[in-house]
Amino acid sequence: MGADKTTSWSYAEAFAAEDELAYRARERSLALRIPPVTPGTAAALTVLAATARPSTVVEVGTGAGVSGLALLRGLPPTAVLTTIDADIRALRAARETFREAGVPTNRTRTIPGRASLVLPRLTAGAYDMVVLDADPEGTLHYAEEAVRLLRPGGLLVVNDALHQDKVAQPANREENTRTMRAVHRLFREDERFSSALLPTGSGLLLAVRR
Repeated sequence: MGADKTTSWSYAEAFAAEDELAYRARERSLALRIPPVTPGTAAALTVLAATARPSTVVEVGTGAGVSGLALLRGLPPTAVLTTIDADIRALRAARETFREAGVPTNRTRTIPGRASLVLPRLTAGAYDMVVLDADPEGTLHYAEEAVRLLRPGGLLVVNDALHQDKVAQPANREENTRTMRAVHRLFREDERFSSALLPTGSGLLLAVRR
């Protein structure tokens, strides 16, 4: 096995082709100083949505709609995306992204508010897919809520699961890095889930509820 993975990672990220709609969504995200998911992560979200074919999806961390657009492009035409963000400006930008993409308004629910307050109000066992792409410090709590929300066969996706490559550094004891390691343990040790950790973007944790 080759020792240097950087070139392969860069090649994989560049493999994902994006169109003008995605570029504009990225511009909105950068204008708001919200880091969007990488092109490779966006492509993976589209493929995962197309494969899982969920009818109900919850996303924590809307941003300017880069990840939401990627999900919608893979979802069945009747699927509904519920996306949560505390930043009203981000939700406004995401709605513009979805509008430009021609997504019917009844296919998206943009909910303003802190995910820690919104998620407990959602119906248990009612969702086929949960995507977490928000503040690292809250990810463990959001993941625990995802366990409650997912129905059997449901898919959890956690972005930035390697936390900017810090998780793989044993000496790194930053609080957010430790939190992400706790998220890994949660799904690796829970017999109700099958999980995998991918190096796409800044890391994707996938977990399927059996």
